[in-house]
Amino acid sequence: MTAVESRPAGVLPESLGHRPFGARVKAFVALTKPRIIELLLMTTVPVMFLAAQGVPDLWLVLATCIGGYLSAGGAGAYNMYIDRDIDALMDRTAQRPLVTGMVSPRECLVFATALTVGSTLWFWYLVNPLSAMLSLGANAFYVVIYTMLLKRRTAQNIVWGGIAGCMPVIIGWSAVTESVSWAPVVLFLVMFFWTPPHYWPLSMKVKDDYERAGVPMLPVTAGNKAVARQIVLYSWVMVAVSLLLQPLGYTGWFYTIVAAVLGGMWLKEAHALQGRAKAGITGAKLKEMRLFHWSITYVSLLFAAVAVDPFLR
Repeated sequence: MTAVESRPAGVLPESLGHRPFGARVKAFVALTKPRIIELLLMTTVPVMFLAAQGVPDLWLVLATCIGGYLSAGGAGAYNMYIDRDIDALMDRTAQRPLVTGMVSPRECLVFATALTVGSTLWFWYLVNPLSAMLSLGANAFYVVIYTMLLKRRTAQNIVWGGIAGCMPVIIGWSAVTESVSWAPVVLFLVMFFWTPPHYWPLSMKVKDDYERAGVPMLPVTAGNKAVARQIVLYSWVMVAVSLLLQPLGYTGWFYTIVAAVLGGMWLKEAHALQGRAKAGITGAKLKEMRLFHWSITYVSLLFAAVAVDPFLR
């Protein structure tokens, strides 16, 4: 057992007895999972352009982004507080602030609560009450349904837990219109079907981490062939759903062309991964991370097209 594994989560090692202010600030920022929040905001802002059919009020965009960061950051901090025991067992999470002791569990819990309460009030008074309730609901779903109930109990954890990550598109729309319509629902579904084939390749790569921590991610409970088959299935549904905006009258030719081209490229990668899995290829030659990295490019370009399309109609 390593030193990280043998030390109770949240216990400050002697070498960190003096914690520099700058390092502490970085640790609290890390609690918010900023890389994930970048992706969430990347889907929020373009939807606001679509809802406004042009340039939305820029103060509203800024207020929504700040509120979204605070809310998602609070959910991320709660997640690290709850998962600090298994984070200490996995290589990819062994340097998280609670595991290293840079932040104590109590500090993390207070921080998470402050961000959650603050974000709800921020949305309520500076955006609108509907967005505030949607944001709070997404936070609660991620913390309670995904982290506490699903993650350690079912291989379908990321499927249903991913709902929280789909909510920013609805929040972005509601921030502009103070309502919900079919356009954000369609984009919500795109993100819902995107999440498993985005995350499962990464789970395949770090399968040993999840197995050691006792987390039943699909690659742990099923073989590569079964996982790749599920990836292809979800990918086809995702691409089909992404093409619904034009028939429903929300987008024009530009978005439709971009969605079709990006979808075709995604399906090529997904089927290639399935082909390698069927051939029994394992290790580095499986190249599962190609789809993971492409998935981020896909969603970035797709939502960029969502933002640009209103100006070309």
